[in-house]
Amino acid sequence: MSIKHKSHRVSSKVPPPSGRKPSLRLTAREADSLLDDLRAYHRRLAASFQRREQRQWSLFYLCGQLSNLKRKTIEPMILELKGLDANAVRALDQFMGAGRWDARRLVHGHQAMVAESLGDPEAVVIVDGSGFPKEGHASVGVERQYCGRLGKVANCQEGVFLVYASPLGYTFLDSRLYLPKTWFEDAAAERWKACGIPDKVTFQTEPELALAMVQELVTRGVVPFRWVTADEHFGQNPAFLQGIADLGKCYFAEVPSDTRAWLRMPAIEWPGPGPLGRPRTKARVALHAPRPREVRELARQLPRHAWTRYFIKEGSKGPMRAEFAFLRVISVRDELPGPRVWLIIRRSLGTPTEMKFYFSNASRKIAPRELAQLSGWRWPIGTTLEEGKGEIGLDQYELRTWPGWQHHMVQSFVAHHFLIKVRLKFKKSSSDDDRSSPRVDGQCPSGRRRPFGRHPGSSGIPATTELCRLSFASQDDAQTLS
Repeated sequence: MSIKHKSHRVSSKVPPPSGRKPSLRLTAREADSLLDDLRAYHRRLAASFQRREQRQWSLFYLCGQLSNLKRKTIEPMILELKGLDANAVRALDQFMGAGRWDARRLVHGHQAMVAESLGDPEAVVIVDGSGFPKEGHASVGVERQYCGRLGKVANCQEGVFLVYASPLGYTFLDSRLYLPKTWFEDAAAERWKACGIPDKVTFQTEPELALAMVQELVTRGVVPFRWVTADEHFGQNPAFLQGIADLGKCYFAEVPSDTRAWLRMPAIEWPGPGPLGRPRTKARVALHAPRPREVRELARQLPRHAWTRYFIKEGSKGPMRAEFAFLRVISVRDELPGPRVWLIIRRSLGTPTEMKFYFSNASRKIAPRELAQLSGWRWPIGTTLEEGKGEIGLDQYELRTWPGWQHHMVQSFVAHHFLIKVRLKFKKSSSDDDRSSPRVDGQCPSGRRRPFGRHPGSSGIPATTELCRLSFASQDDAQTLS
């Protein structure tokens, strides 16, 4: 029996799971077209699965994530899309939590499709972490640790995410689950085994996990990008910044206000005989040389003419602007001079004044305007995580195993990218019908191409509710997708 779908007329009375009003009003014909698009989209990922049943369950789970369910976990998906079927619940739980299919292979297929639809050589890869509050201690990687979502220390899992952003759009690229040090102690051996964590997994900090993902992107060479941006949790890690630079990429990373730097290269005393005859075994900054200064101190001492006002991006309430100062400084690495970098200081226009500080290894010849706009280009990762959790159930999983976490994340990435493609499709159609609509890669007020601003017409992914209420008669006679 072939795949069929229930009535899918979008009702304005039923809000999407995010609570956001639908941004699109779809006809039945348009909904049918999207169902066909979804099948074709998923067929392109078929090579990631070894068996037909795996492909069918992957599509089924994808439909559950794209449905109008409030709680997008396995049992509600089965109940909504298949009815009361305990065997189906067990089968889907096994597929997601312990299924022998390679999540990395699906990630690679997903990344190739992202490059095809959103790829741009000037694109940005944005790094950030996100917490997932959990009850109990059975879920893989769960521990009492700082949870950004709650803004406090709590029992949670912590993931590190890469998001891709270009003038065409934004979506997830990759993720890693952070395993706290306690999970590598002897006392955690039973938890480790119960969660199915591979023996080859070693402890890595969040910046190390992020760098490993970026290194893989560069090695594979499928996804084009120029920039890597990160908040101060990653920006204050010199090894992370140096790792990005060694890959030939430009970083633009926020750093804490007490980060130190030199304005001029200090004198260095190299290993050798000391003034009292005792040899020096390590290089050190000369005793008479000036000490590095905190970036907030450098900012306070800047004259008024050092500040210039720049347009950053289009915000929900109109254009966002701030004052900027740009300095070439020498960073500190192990108390010695490190690479010469840009220090970008951003000062808000409101009261009280807020300052943010960034390091970048960009070329000395880069236009200040480009650096200013980069400071505002972290919104895609916050928006992507919000959409992932609000629209497709990124945080709504009850899978406790290592494979389960990896499987759920990549399925969520596929679902989000499909919705981004839907938005691009309907934005293009709308643009064809209304020539006055702003372009996706619109122009900033100066008339220059605006590669690092939010498109004024962008309001998040469309709330395409009830587009994917597919019904399988049985796994045995469902339509083969390969």
